[in-house]
Amino acid sequence: MATSETDTGADATPAGLLQMRGISKSFGGSRALDGVSIEVESGSVHALCGANGAGKSTLVKILAGLERADEGEILLDGRRVEVDNPRDAADLGLSFIHQELNLVPKFSVLQNMAMGSGDPGRFGILDLRRLRREARAVQERLGFDIPLDVQVEQLSVSDRWMVSLGRSLMRDARFIAMDEPTASFTDEEANRLMSVIEELTSEGVGILYISHRLDEVLEVSDRITVFRNGQKVTTLESSQTDRQELTTQIVGREVEKLVSRLEAEADESVAETRPVRLQVRALTRAPRVLQASFDVHEGEIVGIAGLVGAGRTELARLLIGADRATGGTMVFNDAPYAPKSPHDALRAGIALVPEERRSQGLVLTDTVENNLAMAEHGAAASMRARFRPKSSRAAGQALMERFSVKARSIRDSAHHLSGGNQQKVVVGKYVRTNPGLLVLDEPTVGVDVGARAEIYRIITGLASEGTSVLVISSDFEELAICDRVLVMRAGRLIAEVPASEFDEDHLTALCFGSTESFGTTETETA
Repeated sequence: MATSETDTGADATPAGLLQMRGISKSFGGSRALDGVSIEVESGSVHALCGANGAGKSTLVKILAGLERADEGEILLDGRRVEVDNPRDAADLGLSFIHQELNLVPKFSVLQNMAMGSGDPGRFGILDLRRLRREARAVQERLGFDIPLDVQVEQLSVSDRWMVSLGRSLMRDARFIAMDEPTASFTDEEANRLMSVIEELTSEGVGILYISHRLDEVLEVSDRITVFRNGQKVTTLESSQTDRQELTTQIVGREVEKLVSRLEAEADESVAETRPVRLQVRALTRAPRVLQASFDVHEGEIVGIAGLVGAGRTELARLLIGADRATGGTMVFNDAPYAPKSPHDALRAGIALVPEERRSQGLVLTDTVENNLAMAEHGAAASMRARFRPKSSRAAGQALMERFSVKARSIRDSAHHLSGGNQQKVVVGKYVRTNPGLLVLDEPTVGVDVGARAEIYRIITGLASEGTSVLVISSDFEELAICDRVLVMRAGRLIAEVPASEFDEDHLTALCFGSTESFGTTETETA
């Protein structure tokens, strides 16, 4: 059980709802946190920013009872508390929505929302009618209407996140830590969450908001604390800072502005003069992909914009053979292309970096070295490629250095890496196969501004070497690295926007179907 005792120290003035003071934590010889302190007040949003590996997740794990601090203390309402395990945290009214949502896929929405809430009724049996009423009330409060009996594994990422938030509210949380809450949200869903946060804070709930989306952080938070290399750098008033200053504090230096392909290339039509690498005609798998037709040229970066559920990921799955098309044709490198599996696609020269890196892109319990080698093994024509440990290790080490992967050793477990470094490993393992076409689905979700710039440089560097790249992204700003952007809505490719006409507002309007003010003519490929 969580214990609480009166703190009689000289500096024990009960200022905020939650205080963490002088928190230090080491793993082996590595210092993850070095005497950091942070305070979250009732009814406020305190953002926590920093590069991947800066110590944010470690701090939250200590607060959640998943790790024990080597030094420091936690105070709630000015009283020192001990949080030895997640049950202690829940009993104290502390709730956590992690980037990996910790939901039970086979359980229903109601079962997941009810976990840990309510006391057993008569004979130790939960009052399901009461829990259903409470769950519906929470759903109404959050503004999402998902059938309570649907299994969570059937939901979108954003709906799963709302289920996890709903579970927090079922527990009457006084404090909620949100880790990358809008990473897979549309603008509409993100706006809905902002409204929910405003309501929660008006009721006195304290929010710890962890995100790499700096514009969002500046909009939603009252104060921002920046971590770098396990240390607290500064705490800023959100109203008195801007994105440029915040970025500089996070990285420790000024970060170059994302340069569009139009600015980088003297001739914007250069891609169209190159051979067609991939030709797609009337590709269909109803209802998510309908009559999709497009070309990707050698060395070209093509973006696909669209709202969650528009069919972007489903299109990518057809390209790599994870799903089978029911209609249409593809030609890759001047040869008919109809992959039966992702291995077929890898051997042909097409690789997909998936959106869900932890569940689809990595074996977390395996080493960085083996994760970096997996795609190459899958693409190999001969099984003999699996049995060259020395050359495999050297190639893996070279990729770690090329992509600036921060790990203690190439033999370190992928589980120990920060989210951004895990993403770089996933990108690296597919780059290692030397693909003719690299498809990236949400390549910078959960990646800090510094690592994001590195990934953009990797993408543009691959294109300059002749690799064709297809970038699927909900972050329209990052699509500026593309030569052109295809817009997908309700399963159809409805528009193409060249680099010379790139504008985030334009793309947003196209995605929502509001194009009149731009004079855009939408074309559906038949």
